[in-house]
Amino acid sequence: MRNREKNFTIGVLSDLTHCKIETIRYYEKIGVFPIPPRTEGGHRIYSENHLKRLVFIRRSRDLGFSLEEIRALLRLVDRGDNTCGQVQEITLHHLDNIRRKIGDLKKLEKILAKISSQCEGGVVPECPILDALFEKKSQRDAGSSAEGEFAHAR
Repeated sequence: MRNREKNFTIGVLSDLTHCKIETIRYYEKIGVFPIPPRTEGGHRIYSENHLKRLVFIRRSRDLGFSLEEIRALLRLVDRGDNTCGQVQEITLHHLDNIRRKIGDLKKLEKILAKISSQCEGGVVPECPILDALFEKKSQRDAGSSAEGEFAHAR
C-alpha cells in the first residue's frame, strides 16, 4: 500500500494553523510561503510540508521575528546546509531588538505614569495629560529618547 501524503485546502490549512486565509495568500505573495500546485479545478492544494512551514512562520511571528528574519531562517533551512551558529546569530540579533524595545517601553511607562499622576481626573477642562501631549519638545530633548519628550512630567 502506498503511503499517501495528506493534502489540504486553504480553508483546512487556515483552521489547522489558526492563520487567516488572507495571511496565507500574503505569505505566498511575498515569497516566504511556497505557492502550492492547483487542482484541475484551479483550487490550491497544500501538502504536509506546507503545513509544517506555515506552523514555523506562525510560531516565528508569535515570537516577534520580522518577516525578513523569518525569510533568512527559511533560506538557511531551504539550502539544507544551515548551522546552529547561523540560526543563533539571527536569534541573538532579534533578542537584542526585543531588549531594546523593552527598555523603550519601560521609559514610556515611567513617563505615562508620571503625567497621569498629575491629573486629578476631575470635571475641569484643564488636563495636565493633554497639556503634556501638546507640549513641544525642546531642542535639548529633540535628539534624545522618548523620555525627553515630557521632561516637565518628571
